[in-house]
Amino acid sequence: MASIFTKIINREIPGHIVHEDDRHIAILDINPNTKGHMLCIPKEEVDRIFDLSEEAYLDLMAYSRKLAIALEKAVPCQRIGVTVIGLEVPHVHVHLIPLQTMEDARFVNKTAMTSEDFKQLIEEIKGHLG
Repeated sequence: MASIFTKIINREIPGHIVHEDDRHIAILDINPNTKGHMLCIPKEEVDRIFDLSEEAYLDLMAYSRKLAIALEKAVPCQRIGVTVIGLEVPHVHVHLIPLQTMEDARFVNKTAMTSEDFKQLIEEIKGHLG
């Protein structure tokens, strides 16, 4: 069965899409730790990050870096945290989380955002993509 991310990639369900190329998609997390919490996802549906080919892994990291640089320009923060956990959705994804403190990386406290907040943030991030 297709993962929720594959369904977003295939436009079967909506997602807050920030950027897409032929191998990846970046979306805003619908239940963000902080404003700007983003997921970078390979379009190839693979469950575990180290099951990606070396080329696909390096490609995903380069894609995540590109998005993280734009995100940090759009959302004031101390730094962008990067994590890969993979227990909640069986499809590789890299979390990019704007951090002020270590608490922002804990997946405990969540930030409420409206549809309009998501739309505005997407435009701000896109404005910083090179």
